[in-house]
Amino acid sequence: MLNSSIADSGNHPSLFSRLKQRLASLPRETRDNLWILLVVGWVISPLTPHVPVWTMPFAYGLLLWRGWLAWAQKPLPNPWIKAGLLVVAIALTVLSHRTIVGRDAGVTLIIMLLVLKTLELRARRDAMVIFFLGFFTLLANFFFSQSLLVAMVMLLGLLGLLTALINANMPVGKPPLSQSMRTAAWMSLLGAPIMLVLFMLFPRMAPLWGVPGNEMAGRSGLSGEMKIGNIASLVLDDSVAMRIRFDTPGGRAPEQRHLYFRGPVMAYFTGDEWLAANTYDARADSNGLPSSAQLRVNGEPLKYEVTMEASNRPWLLMLDAAKDAPVLPQDMRARMTPTLQWVVNRPIQGVMRYSAQSYIDFQSGPTERSRDLKPYLQLPQGFNPRTLALAKQMLADPQLQGKNHMAFVTAALNRLRTEGYSYTLEPGLYGTHSADEFWFDNKAGFCEHIASAFVILMRGLDIPARIVTGYQGGEINGFDGYWTVRQSDAHAWAEVWLEDRGWTRVDPTGAVMPSRVGQFQRLQTPRGAFGTAMDTVISPSMLSQMRAVWEAANNRWNQWVLNYTQERQLDLLRALGVQSPSWQDLTRLLGIIAGVVAMLGVAWSLWEKKHQDPWQRMLSATRQRLQKAGLELPPHLPPRSMAQQITMHFGEAGQPIQQWLLRVDQARYAPHPDTAMRELQREFQRLQWPAQVAEAKPSSTASVKAPA
Repeated sequence: MLNSSIADSGNHPSLFSRLKQRLASLPRETRDNLWILLVVGWVISPLTPHVPVWTMPFAYGLLLWRGWLAWAQKPLPNPWIKAGLLVVAIALTVLSHRTIVGRDAGVTLIIMLLVLKTLELRARRDAMVIFFLGFFTLLANFFFSQSLLVAMVMLLGLLGLLTALINANMPVGKPPLSQSMRTAAWMSLLGAPIMLVLFMLFPRMAPLWGVPGNEMAGRSGLSGEMKIGNIASLVLDDSVAMRIRFDTPGGRAPEQRHLYFRGPVMAYFTGDEWLAANTYDARADSNGLPSSAQLRVNGEPLKYEVTMEASNRPWLLMLDAAKDAPVLPQDMRARMTPTLQWVVNRPIQGVMRYSAQSYIDFQSGPTERSRDLKPYLQLPQGFNPRTLALAKQMLADPQLQGKNHMAFVTAALNRLRTEGYSYTLEPGLYGTHSADEFWFDNKAGFCEHIASAFVILMRGLDIPARIVTGYQGGEINGFDGYWTVRQSDAHAWAEVWLEDRGWTRVDPTGAVMPSRVGQFQRLQTPRGAFGTAMDTVISPSMLSQMRAVWEAANNRWNQWVLNYTQERQLDLLRALGVQSPSWQDLTRLLGIIAGVVAMLGVAWSLWEKKHQDPWQRMLSATRQRLQKAGLELPPHLPPRSMAQQITMHFGEAGQPIQQWLLRVDQARYAPHPDTAMRELQREFQRLQWPAQVAEAKPSSTASVKAPA
């Protein structure tokens, strides 16, 4: 019975075999349409995180419907249905974006137009429209990300579109897709040198697009403001914020406790939200903020190079504290604000590399109390009464009376260490009095809660204080030696003003969870069922190594491709001997290379015309010999027809040439034509042509008669 069952099962082809047979039996038009639909679905897939949630279900639903219509040989929908779908798509786009103009709305609309166009895919003209819309959508992916992963996905999309385009221009019949794929790959390889030259020499320009967006809500990372209490849980974002290479022996970084990368400084508190110091200028009283940072540094600077990911913000992330401006791309300018933050003249909308040096030992701000410190004592009326009461209680404490500001700072930190406060990613929602709830009720929060409550308490103690946001820590990638700082390393700490010292960093989160700062331990987002199951398949250490390898490759992509700026182009010209290069020199060199390539193309065309196909050259030489013998044949005549003409014109004398021409015709389609052609070329040199035979007969007769 078992053998019988096995035999019966062997008689039934597998699902894959049946699917392959079904595809082979489909008409060519259906097969080509299915390939186009597959490529369209691939090209739009990376845009999923950047379009409204309804877009991709709508798009893939239409693609699946169109695929079913092709597979089942059903007619396409009538124009009224297509018009209705178009109206729905435009209406949903307007509802989602409030416009149809701009990057985000435009990308949503182009996806809809591309997918809807497949519903009227009948003629070659329709296919061409889809191809061009597909190429445009392919480019639209780079509006949002230029990462190595997106580039690889789009390279496959490009090969798919080229394959479909080539297949649409193939002659009638059913040419295999593999043939069109090989042609597409060969075309891409031939175009690679041109692409490389244009990439190296075409003058770089500033990005023409890029709209800042608030995509970090509920995720770790930096923002222009800091809202307290409206996020119940925080998701750690492990994406890379920047990569750093330290100019030290072995690329070693300073101790983890010194790795504070400064971002926006929060000065103005509304009651439930902290605003950056530059926003404070518009809301502060007439005293405003100080006009200079009054930075004082000690010791030797630490040199390093930063490769920063796009942030759509004008912030430069510098290791605290940088005295001199970093070395930036040629079109960027940097300045330091009075709060020690470095900003550039426009938002950073692509990967950018810059060199800088910082002093770990530094002081800033006034050393004596002045009116410049008044903004850092501001608190809104009617908020956090219990925290202000705690401040009055501390001021009245006999053990603290008469002490300097540092004694009150130490007392607040001791309270955080000893009274059950915890650092968590799920603190729950906070109410109106966020500092009160942290100090007396919840006693839990992430770094923003802790820093905010600490600064409010300090201001209640009449100690100038402010919140500094940025990144703390980092980890080294063992494969390329770069330090990686992630969005999950985003952090908020405090600075308090102390007599004779100025602004001094105080990290209250370190008092609650010392390992967050000193030992570089991070809280982890709870893993779901899928993540837990994956741990049983691939070990966490293996995943960590795989991620390190991928990030090292992605870093190389950033360094050599995305960060190939105009300055590096000019460095290339300097290496070629140009003393003071400019973009005009780049254009001139590009024009010279284009001219040389054009001349080489003309020379190649002439050479190819002269040295054409060996088979054609042999037939051309044969016609020339026959013309000398008195038989003129047209160029289009194939070998077999030439052999027939020779037999009719020369009779038996032309039989060797006739047989040779028949072998030439067979060699054209032989399995190894090159070997056969070489042998036929040798025979061509030994052939006796009719004119030569005619000239040879009289001489032989004369030689016979001479002895007689």
